[in-house]
Amino acid sequence: MSNHDDTPENLLRKELPDEVPAAAPEAVGAPAEAQGGNGLTGRQRLVKGLWPPRISRAQLIVALLLFGLGFGLAVQVASNSDGDSALRGARQEDLVRILDELDDRTQRLEDEKQGLEKQRDELENSSNQAEEARRQTVEKERQLGILAGTVAAQGPGITMTIDDTKGTVEADMLLDAIQELRAAGAEAIQVNGVRVVAGTYLTDSGNGVSVDGNKINAPYRFKVIGKPQDLEPALNIPGGVVQTLEKEQATVTIERSDKIVVDALRAAKRPDYARSSSQ
Repeated sequence: MSNHDDTPENLLRKELPDEVPAAAPEAVGAPAEAQGGNGLTGRQRLVKGLWPPRISRAQLIVALLLFGLGFGLAVQVASNSDGDSALRGARQEDLVRILDELDDRTQRLEDEKQGLEKQRDELENSSNQAEEARRQTVEKERQLGILAGTVAAQGPGITMTIDDTKGTVEADMLLDAIQELRAAGAEAIQVNGVRVVAGTYLTDSGNGVSVDGNKINAPYRFKVIGKPQDLEPALNIPGGVVQTLEKEQATVTIERSDKIVVDALRAAKRPDYARSSSQ
């Protein structure tokens, strides 16, 4: 017997969910704090989350490192640009002279290599190798004495005189001249009676310059032994020693000579700890 509740309308009513009660009128007009969080719009909440920024210690360290790296790259690029600008503004004959100087340096290194190979061959082929070794040792001692400043030397070279009437020439400018001369193949250098060696240092001293603690005054006279055809162009390259000194209102005079005498001597210094391994 069918039940009254099993009619199609009643079955459909059972399957449908209960009606959701309508919101109370006062809920629709609820305060903004309950709806959106403290009465702020979405844009205001975004700005509040981004500012003020919350920076951790690690982020600050990374930022400082990146700033230092960027600054270093900027300085490097600027220095390279300055060096390139000197060559970019050079005349064609100056560029040719620079290339010739580089070729001369390459040739000097090649000659030195051939000399060492010749010494090796002489030692290997000599009938009296002990005597040949002693001869080469004496020659090497003489060469090292010239480099160390313990013996006098003479040979072709140049004399460079720097007249500094304004007192603007400083120690670093003279040091640049010494380094340029060494790079051009100078074998012995003397400045105002002071022998220049590998450990020579220059400092500013009042109105003059001190070389290894010995004060010298202008005019500064360089006596240099080496190939004059290499030494003089090295000093006159664009942006080089001579141009730098002339910008300081100094007068530079260079004279070539077939015989330069470097007779200022340095006392031989015995090392405190190093000893010859052959003893």
